[in-house]
Amino acid sequence: MSDTPPDHLSIDPRSPHFLQEALERGVGIRFKGVERKDVEEYSISEGWVRVALGKKVDRHGRPLTIKLSGPVEAWFERPAEPGGDEA
Repeated sequence: MSDTPPDHLSIDPRSPHFLQEALERGVGIRFKGVERKDVEEYSISEGWVRVALGKKVDRHGRPLTIKLSGPVEAWFERPAEPGGDEA
């Protein structure tokens, strides 16, 4: 995996943008100049983040989210481990 986080990433395993390897390394998000820890999904190229709307949940128990628009920066919190392709 490269040192650049994916352009679009989600923490929901059902999403097509879920990437376990990236989440294991930890991804930091800065939205509008403020570091955020509550981001559920983001897109750097489209300029938005999706965050939980308080403690509200839908009928399936998943958090309700709101999409916020603005500049998004992402980085990996831990470097890639060398030799990660061991069998």
